[in-house]
Amino acid sequence: MSVDFIDSNVFVYLFDTEDHKRNEIARTIVEDAIRAGSGVISHQVVQEVLNVTTHKMEHPLTGEDALGLLDTVLFPLWRVYPSQELYRRTLEIKTRYRFGLYDSLIVAAALESGCFRLLTEDLQNGQTIGALTIVNPFADTTAR
Repeated sequence: MSVDFIDSNVFVYLFDTEDHKRNEIARTIVEDAIRAGSGVISHQVVQEVLNVTTHKMEHPLTGEDALGLLDTVLFPLWRVYPSQELYRRTLEIKTRYRFGLYDSLIVAAALESGCFRLLTEDLQNGQTIGALTIVNPFADTTAR
């Protein structure tokens, strides 16, 4: 079974009531990942999603709703935790690919977890880093 690393922007689109297509794509990705056990996230994704959904959205989640998101969506997918090796790999990726630190952390976590695809709209669609391919699941929705 192929396991995908899911970046925080996918989860944020779960709450986007304006962009129905991205919302539908995000919902499918997350529901399939939880049901099939085919998705992975890191501590960074948990933190970013909770920050955006409780502070930066037009209608932030309540504490109770955020706990529900944490328990039913984020916890089941969370498999990558901070480690010395994760940060070493992050700095190697940052230097080699000239990514920002946080993008490098995401790539390092995806590689550490053995994923072959990183689902994100933040990096170059189709780029490969080792065995990892960057996939923008919303790419078709941007050509309007």
